[in-house]
Amino acid sequence: MDTATVLAVFCFVYAGMFLGEIPGLKLDRTGIALLGAIALLAFGDMTPKAAWDSVNVSAIALLLGLMVVSAQFKLGGFYTLVTRKLAKADVSPGVLLAMLIGVSGLLSALLVNDVVCLAVTPLLIEGCAKRGLNPVPFLLALACSANIGSAATLIGNPQNMLIGQVLKLSFTGYLGFSLVPAIIGLGAVWLVIFLLYKKRWKKETVPSQVFEPELNRWQSGKGAVVLTLLVVAFLFTSWPRDTLALAAAGFLLTSRKTATRDVLGLVDWQIIVLFIGLFVVNSAFDSSGLLTRAMSQARGLGLDTANPATLFGITVILSNLVSNVPAVMLLLHTTSHPLSGPILALASTLAGNLLIVGSIANIIVVDLAKRAGVNITWREHARAGIPVTLATLSVAGAWLWMMS
Repeated sequence: MDTATVLAVFCFVYAGMFLGEIPGLKLDRTGIALLGAIALLAFGDMTPKAAWDSVNVSAIALLLGLMVVSAQFKLGGFYTLVTRKLAKADVSPGVLLAMLIGVSGLLSALLVNDVVCLAVTPLLIEGCAKRGLNPVPFLLALACSANIGSAATLIGNPQNMLIGQVLKLSFTGYLGFSLVPAIIGLGAVWLVIFLLYKKRWKKETVPSQVFEPELNRWQSGKGAVVLTLLVVAFLFTSWPRDTLALAAAGFLLTSRKTATRDVLGLVDWQIIVLFIGLFVVNSAFDSSGLLTRAMSQARGLGLDTANPATLFGITVILSNLVSNVPAVMLLLHTTSHPLSGPILALASTLAGNLLIVGSIANIIVVDLAKRAGVNITWREHARAGIPVTLATLSVAGAWLWMMS
């Protein structure tokens, strides 16, 4: 293994994670990670077998299975029903905001937060337009609460799934660390956005018809039963979560009415390929001895990830530099502290609210809003994202300190 080549590929990939693209090329983060893995194979720095062995199949299986479960709810019209009923609720804007935050947080804790944002955003914009409401505060609340809600469980977002599988965390045990910060965090989202927009609720826009699947009681009911059984199994048994998720996906795919291609078309293959590419690149970096050297130098500078406070701070900073999934994958094997799992999960997820690029959920909401004619600028997002992030990270840090 040529360490110079491995270092060059690693720097190229993580520079791409920071920039989000390669200037002059149409490569996004997923393409960059995949290109890095291909380069290592092409230069002979990894064999195909070593590359495959570097992939955590358990984490990929869990992610795939839960994405299929979430897709069932979208195809069954569940998100359509919930969002439209929410938008029509005869309540004040402040109460509507609280209801949205609660629903988004709960759904994101049980289903993959990216899929929740993908399904709810267009419908939320439609509902706000029909009520003459400014959609921006509600969209910001959706993104922030989806991130915070997803931090509550080991199945809410991709990085938490990875952390749970690699570190073999207890589903119930992790909930003891995360539930209080998540609930308080959702309250912080409401307070920040309410104060920012309490005099700017109204805005007349032209409602556009959103064509989403209408409620199919059988399909949505089937998804609800499967999800309930899954969560019960996660909470009260020690059965492998990846196997359970795949079994659930297999059951849902066995359908007389819904085509397999329709379900799999809603799976976020981008994030799965990103995981695989980063597994290969990070494994090569580790096997070359470069990671050990880098960690030794960091400790010499007083940055020891074995220290919980240091790990918390590094995770927050790195999550906003290269996004939370790459940050977690880089830090996951550098610490053995008993609290490293909850620290990585909470810090990386809550830090995602700081800037638009901090999480995929933010990007999904902002991109879909732009297509619908609603522009959320970096500054507008930061006005809400920065105080929400500071408040939630402070609560999480204090709670983890009390629990240690």
